[in-house]
Amino acid sequence: RLRMAAAAGQEKQLAPTLLSFFIYNPKLGPKEGEEEKKILFYHPNEVEKNEKIRNVGLCEAIVQFTRTFSPTKPAKSLHTQKNRQFFHEPEENFWMVMVVRNPIIEKHKDGKPVYEYQEEELLDKVYSSVLQQCYSMYKLFNGTFLKAMEHGGVKVLKERLEKFFHRYLQTLHLQSCDLLDVFCGISFFPLDKMTYLKIQSFINRMEESLNIVKYTAFLYNDQLIWSGLEQDDMRILYKYLTTSLFPRHMEPELAGRDSPIRAEMPGNLQHYGRFLTGPLNLNDPETKCRFPKIFVNTDDTYEELHLIVYKRISPLPFLCLTASIPPTLEFCRKLDSIVGPQLTVLASDICEQYNINKRISGAEKEPQFKFIYFNHMNLAEKSTIHMRKTPSISLASVHPDLMKILGDINSDFSRVDEDEEIIVKAMSDYWVVGKKSDQRELYVILNQKNVNLIEVNEEVKKLCATQFNNIFFLD
Repeated sequence: RLRMAAAAGQEKQLAPTLLSFFIYNPKLGPKEGEEEKKILFYHPNEVEKNEKIRNVGLCEAIVQFTRTFSPTKPAKSLHTQKNRQFFHEPEENFWMVMVVRNPIIEKHKDGKPVYEYQEEELLDKVYSSVLQQCYSMYKLFNGTFLKAMEHGGVKVLKERLEKFFHRYLQTLHLQSCDLLDVFCGISFFPLDKMTYLKIQSFINRMEESLNIVKYTAFLYNDQLIWSGLEQDDMRILYKYLTTSLFPRHMEPELAGRDSPIRAEMPGNLQHYGRFLTGPLNLNDPETKCRFPKIFVNTDDTYEELHLIVYKRISPLPFLCLTASIPPTLEFCRKLDSIVGPQLTVLASDICEQYNINKRISGAEKEPQFKFIYFNHMNLAEKSTIHMRKTPSISLASVHPDLMKILGDINSDFSRVDEDEEIIVKAMSDYWVVGKKSDQRELYVILNQKNVNLIEVNEEVKKLCATQFNNIFFLD
């Protein structure tokens, strides 16, 4: 028995990893011998030229082959023993391909490692969504592929792709991707009517006095309170702010006032706030006033804006604004003087609301269920399964097998238009319930011993009554 345990202990699980990621356009190198011209971006770059051409050619062939069966919906993914390939055509003739190695179980037989590929572990919908977000994030900061081609041909497009994806691909943590990547939703901050109206009038006054501000979004503790942007633009900007920009700026804040990390934060800004994008010190006339550009409404009006993220030092409301003209240092000073004091007043109102919300939800310390809720109409997302701890990984507090069941239920839901409910009995006393009702989806994980189907149903009803009392779920 001991020997068996030792052998089992040598099993090692290797998470899925990114093998390659490339973007190509078959129209750019139509003749034989010109195949390399099709390739706009290829990661990893050190792959030998002929292998790049071969891999792109293979993907082209797969897409063409599947088109014969389904002209309007070409291939989305290809399953093989060792990996899975995902295809996405975000703009006509521009193809993005992501190749992910399947998870591996490494065993030792006669002292030699033996690899077993887990072919069924990856969920197509999750990784297809990750690939689509790669494009959305690129487009937010660079505009469409076509716009780059119009701007300066293939050369400019290649430069932009290289610059963006070289950094972005390092932030893809494929081992922790799950249902939340499919939804790419927004966590909203629940506010009472009075505070909401105060914020709305504050935003209206500010947009009037700072006339270059085009859109405003207002966040508190990674939760969205107000947004003037289109839904699809806001959802990807929200993802960027909460997984990349805010965590980068959190470390010095958490370090405390006297820490060396805080030393370079200019003293004069302690009172109100500071810019997370833009000038570091408003009193230094030499300070650089650069803001990242973002592109929104790319389907119709195609707007190029500047992203200003201004933040009140503790209790952390964020305000991100987008301006049509490049903001000057003078503008930044004006914004600081108008917005800073008002944010201080609003912050105390929001904080009060935050504490009330906390008291209400904190009644049950360790509930017997965990859930994910998503509303397709307003992209509202709520999860008690995830604890966001690091910039790019949203860690799930349940077993990966349970997360996979959630993903499977979601795939079943997307095949039908009707409302439905799915209940699954998983290993080790877990029940998983999926409810789809009128554009809303709710997934509940219950850990209760010796309960039957009727009791599980009752528990879910109770959860709906306490957590979603103002949301009507059709039974």
